[in-house]
Amino acid sequence: MSSPLPVVHNVSLRRFEDQTSDAPWSFLSYAFEGDCVVFDHTFVPDGLRGRGIAAKLARAALEEARQRGWRVIPRCSYVAAFINRHPEFAGLLFGELQR
Repeated sequence: MSSPLPVVHNVSLRRFEDQTSDAPWSFLSYAFEGDCVVFDHTFVPDGLRGRGIAAKLARAALEEARQRGWRVIPRCSYVAAFINRHPEFAGLLFGELQR
């Protein structure tokens, strides 16, 4: 099995992508609502789950949000749980979502 390539920010499709040479794309998609970025869906193919790919996607997306000054709304349950496990990203949350 090949190892995952780096996460790529595909701006035109509004998603962060990770792909191995022998598998379909894994991705974390987003949309904008006003001044906020909404992380709405994380997808990792069944055969690749449990390998840390979703965490890698979430971390890359949140780091990008930090760099760009985006406020985050985590509608994807995985991203919400990731932020709960990694409180260093909690400051990115929009308004009442902040702790």
